[in-house]
Amino acid sequence: MAGRVAVFAPSPVLTVTVEDHGSGADVHVHAGGQGLWQARMLQTLCAEVVVVAALVGETGAVVGHLCDDEGVPLLSVRREGRGAAYVHDRRDGERDELVETPGDALSRHDLDELYGLALRAGLESDVTVLSGPSGDDTLPVDVYRRLAADLRAVDRVVVADLAGERLEAVLEGGVDVLKVSDQELLADELITESTPEQIVEAMRDLRLRGASSVVVTCSDLPTFVLDGPGARVFEVSVPSMQVVDTRGAGDSLTAGVAAVLAAGGGLEEAVVTGTAAGALNVTRHGLGSGDPDAIAALRAVVSVRDL
Repeated sequence: MAGRVAVFAPSPVLTVTVEDHGSGADVHVHAGGQGLWQARMLQTLCAEVVVVAALVGETGAVVGHLCDDEGVPLLSVRREGRGAAYVHDRRDGERDELVETPGDALSRHDLDELYGLALRAGLESDVTVLSGPSGDDTLPVDVYRRLAADLRAVDRVVVADLAGERLEAVLEGGVDVLKVSDQELLADELITESTPEQIVEAMRDLRLRGASSVVVTCSDLPTFVLDGPGARVFEVSVPSMQVVDTRGAGDSLTAGVAAVLAAGGGLEEAVVTGTAAGALNVTRHGLGSGDPDAIAALRAVVSVRDL
C-alpha cells in the first residue's frame, strides 16, 4: 500500500504501563497518544508517514527518542515545560491510572510554528489526519478549523478523528472524512441513544454541516458509513475477537481509512481495511499495532451491507 499521510498529533504522550509477567512487574515505555497510535498502524499498512507534534519538556524529549527508535518521522516543535504522560498499572488485568497529565498549553509562538509545520506536511502528503490533543487546553480548537479549511483549499484530503468542540471546528472548516464513535455522539448530544436509525440521521446532519463522508464506530453495533456526494449509507461488520485491550481500535480504523485513501482507494475499501486493523488491534497489548498479513486475512471476513 503506497501513499503519504501526515498526522497532526499536537501533544503526544509518554506512556508507562506496568504489566504482570509471572516473575514480576514488567514496565513498558512507549511514545503514544492518538496521533502516534494512528501513525504506528499507518506504518504497519505500509503508508509513508510524517507526524507533526509539539515535544514538551523531559517527557517530550523521551517521546522524540522513542519515535526515532521506531522509525517514525517527526516534524516537531520542541520547548521546555511539562509534557503529556501517563503511568498505568495493568498487573491485575484492568487498567489502573496511577498518574496522568495532559501537559502544558502551547504558547502563541509554539502554535504558529506548529501550524506552519502542519501546513508543510499536509501540502507534501496525500492525506492529513487531524487527531486530538492530550488535554482540552493544549491548543485552541480553532486551530482545527483553520487547518482543515487551509488544506482543503489546496485540494488536500482531510480525515478528522475528533469529538466535542474540535469536531464542531472541523465541520466549520470542512472535512473529507469525519470519524466519530457512537459514544462521542451521545456525549455531544447528537443522538439520544445508540440505534442505527439515530446514527444514520446524525451522519446525514453532519454531512450537511461540513463533512463530505462520515464513519461512526460502535461498541455493540456495526460501523456505519455515509459515503460522499451520493450519500450512500452502509454498515461494515467483522466477527468479534477476544478482547485484550479496546484502546487504540478506533485509531487503527482511522489509520486504515487514511492509508487506503492516500493510495487512491475508495471509502468502502478504506473502511473495510480500517475495520480489519481495529479488530486485530483489540487482540493485542500494543496500541495501534498489528501484523499486515493478519490484517489482510481479516479483510476477507469483513462484511458490507447497504442500508
